[in-house]
Amino acid sequence: MSHAPHPLGTPVIRREGREKVTGTARYAAELPPAGTLYAWPVPATVPHGRITAVRTADALALPGVHTVLTHENAPRLKEPDDPILDVLQNERVPHRGWPVALVVAESLEAARAGADAVRVEYDRLPHDVLLTEDHPGLHVPDAANGGYPAVRERGDFDRAYAAAPVQVDTTYTLSALHNHPMEPHTSAAEWTDGHLTVHDSSQGATTVRDSLAAAFGLEPERVTVLSAHVGGGFGSKGTPRPQVVLATMAARHTGHPVALAMPRAQMAAVVGHRAPTVQRVRLGAGPDGVITALAHEIITQTSTIKEFVEQAAVPARVMYTSPHSRTVHRVTALDVPSPSWMRAPGEASGMYALESAMDELAAALGIDPVELRLRNDPAHEPDSDRPFSSRNLAACLREGAARFGWHDRDPRPAARREGPLLTGTGVASATYPVLISASGATAHASPDGSYLVQVNATDIGTGARTVLAQVAAAALATPVDNVRIDIGDSDLPDAPLAGGSSGTASWGWAVHKAADILARRLRDHSGPLPVEGLTVSTDTARETAEEPPYARHAFGAHFAEVTVDTRTGEARVRRMLGVFAAGHILNSRTARSQFIGGMTMGIGMALTEGSTMDPVYGDFTERDLASYHVPACADVPDIEAHWIDEDDPHLNPMGSKGIGEIGIVGAAAAIGNAVAHATGARPRTLPLTPDRLLPLLP
Repeated sequence: MSHAPHPLGTPVIRREGREKVTGTARYAAELPPAGTLYAWPVPATVPHGRITAVRTADALALPGVHTVLTHENAPRLKEPDDPILDVLQNERVPHRGWPVALVVAESLEAARAGADAVRVEYDRLPHDVLLTEDHPGLHVPDAANGGYPAVRERGDFDRAYAAAPVQVDTTYTLSALHNHPMEPHTSAAEWTDGHLTVHDSSQGATTVRDSLAAAFGLEPERVTVLSAHVGGGFGSKGTPRPQVVLATMAARHTGHPVALAMPRAQMAAVVGHRAPTVQRVRLGAGPDGVITALAHEIITQTSTIKEFVEQAAVPARVMYTSPHSRTVHRVTALDVPSPSWMRAPGEASGMYALESAMDELAAALGIDPVELRLRNDPAHEPDSDRPFSSRNLAACLREGAARFGWHDRDPRPAARREGPLLTGTGVASATYPVLISASGATAHASPDGSYLVQVNATDIGTGARTVLAQVAAAALATPVDNVRIDIGDSDLPDAPLAGGSSGTASWGWAVHKAADILARRLRDHSGPLPVEGLTVSTDTARETAEEPPYARHAFGAHFAEVTVDTRTGEARVRRMLGVFAAGHILNSRTARSQFIGGMTMGIGMALTEGSTMDPVYGDFTERDLASYHVPACADVPDIEAHWIDEDDPHLNPMGSKGIGEIGIVGAAAAIGNAVAHATGARPRTLPLTPDRLLPLLP
């Protein structure tokens, strides 16, 4: 066995990088076997109602159209484990965009033409699609997303807030935001002798396999889901979406393989989105800036299909000194598409409001915003009183301030002018919980001295193959190029999905355990290996089931400089810096990419991305990349990410925390705080588009 320097932390080049840039990496829609048919969904055109007729004759008369599935002829599902998968089963229309038919044809063009020719008639029912602060349907749910209690009270908030010498009471509004991965949600399904094989653009093939088995009444071993390469997800591919069930239905009905790529204009209605929120934050503090009372109360919406409650008030339970605290979530069910996970669900929304309110408190006190956060940095997690396994928020703030040149700023608002441009700087904190799930893995030693590691992880663009090879190589004390990695196949050892910034920690723990056991067995083995090699299979169910005695979170700090044009109202980021404390960074190259990617999404959240619910038609009006403005290269001129490498022994064998989501948390607040510093005005609704800023400018 050859030895090599410890590979964890080094900038190992992404394994599949060459395949991706040369176009040889194959995605779900690019692997069609002979005889594949293509499907195109027909979305509902009413926001609430019942189907009374589906006219398919014109579609079926078109050249190349094979069949049209409706609720009258589609295969019957058994027990879908998610109601959003219960498609083409009845005449109900729960929201505009819900699939009401599926055209299957010999070509993509024929399928699209056929879908245009289908005529659906409805009995239209009254609809309610607008979230309001006094909506009569608002209620406190049993729990928010992630299983967090919807309400937490500590101390006596009302009394402490009333007694506080300095008070901030503000409300922040966020519109819906949409996951727009480069690769749309795509599935290709084929039945062979009762076995279902699906290529799916998914964040977790094990989860998709189990959902398809439940929906179609199959044993899990009769389903194989392959997700070799996935072109992004940002949470929207974390659980199966309707396209995988529709493709599987069509394949069963026609007897042919069927491929379905969701048209981008239909994605807003069926693949989840970040729910809109209205958030009230109240902070009470003494003249020294120490917070004595904190309340974060949010309202949000869900669909009539399922309840999903954005946990936006949860970060306030973690962040700052708050002996008297109230955090509350309320939700109402509307005739709208089902919200779901979008990068840093809860934290991204909630920390925008909390960190904006902290900036307003700093202004009210006349205290530097960085200093205010340092004065309220707790030793224990306020919500649970558990000690933090590590908490380097203060170090991130201090290092970020030094790198950014924060202390050279003129704290006066609207004091820095460059011709028509007002310039300002802002800061915000970031946090994200450490989440880990049980995973299986197999490690195999071959007689030629090479190794094979197998785990049903998913690489959604994060570099999972590369980092898992590094984890295995470290445990095996072998060069990283000596380790092959198999992922993205539900026939491999079961693994959790790539989500909640938990993928690498979960899969890596299992990979490390299998590789470590294999290394010990190899040390005890005498003589040459048998021709079949030596294999170890294991899982981490026991290790991850233990409740940690520590509060485990990643932290960070964002700094932003913006300009606001007084003539046009346009706000632009001039430079942005993030400093993070996320355990031991396993690959400096891919980690920096993850941090910067999250920060870039924060720029979009702050300045360009927003979605409007049409009250008459009941759908999102921004349904493509022409109208829904994700940041382009010109929007991100100077962005840097750095980190403080933590030595935290209470996490996992690698000492790592998740990094996929913390980059977006707080980023929008730092930009919003910079806009407020630049202009002297405080807009409280995102995105900060020119129409919102111009009326506030001198």
